[in-house]
Amino acid sequence: MRIIRDIEEMAEVAKRYRRKGKSIGLVPTMGALHQGHLSLVRRARRENVFVVVSIFVNPAQFGPKEDLRSYPKPFKNDLALCRKEGVDIIFHPEAKQIFPEGYKTYIEVQELSDLLCAKSRPGHFKGVATIVTKLFNIVQPDIAYFGQKDAQQGVIIKKMVKDLNIPVKIKIMPIVRGKDGLAMSSRNTYLSAQGKNDALVLYQSLNLAKDLIKKGERDPHKIINSMRGLIQNNKAARIEYIAIVDSDNLKPIERIKNHCLIALAVQIGKTRLIDNYLIT
Repeated sequence: MRIIRDIEEMAEVAKRYRRKGKSIGLVPTMGALHQGHLSLVRRARRENVFVVVSIFVNPAQFGPKEDLRSYPKPFKNDLALCRKEGVDIIFHPEAKQIFPEGYKTYIEVQELSDLLCAKSRPGHFKGVATIVTKLFNIVQPDIAYFGQKDAQQGVIIKKMVKDLNIPVKIKIMPIVRGKDGLAMSSRNTYLSAQGKNDALVLYQSLNLAKDLIKKGERDPHKIINSMRGLIQNNKAARIEYIAIVDSDNLKPIERIKNHCLIALAVQIGKTRLIDNYLIT
């Protein structure tokens, strides 16, 4: 496994593989890898000759009051996990390479970047779209892999790739959960044992929604109210939003149907967590 920190070196290595007709799979991450990330790496390993994992804590997607400085950075552990999974290259550039002095260019997917998580994280998805585009330009992957837990991110990236004619296939992989149902997240490391127990309320509320739909409920407002009631019973939880939206355009729907997304963001203590369920 090779670690590359230089943009030009990464681009040149990727170019050599493409000349040989070897497929490149990219798994973009901010590090602090967990089983959710590793499920993406394994899929990329199965489907490509050459696998690149990027590890870059992107300052452009953090707001001024968010956790950029404290975001977990267990780089040695990340390397060990990637080596075990047969990753070919870790692309680990410094921020000053990605965003050098005088950097002025950003990408924003309008409308989609103003909904759901964006209401409490203004500018977040502009930062995401920008770094993902830069990674695509540098690595030139055939396929890029993302997790369903970040559902809004996935919708935005797919739209960006389509609108900008970027020649990469986007694959969104299922949420990976612990045995207790808690969705894997790098921010779970912030949670105490009690916090992790409190955080289960997100999964429990999604299960409640699924049960209501299975029993025939089709009114999203009633489902949201039931979810809200369940979460509010937990004193450690503060709801940021609960929404049921079209899974393609993220707009609210008036009746439960196929291809809709139940999404929520909840603060557990000082830790912001997201989760979702996709109705197919």
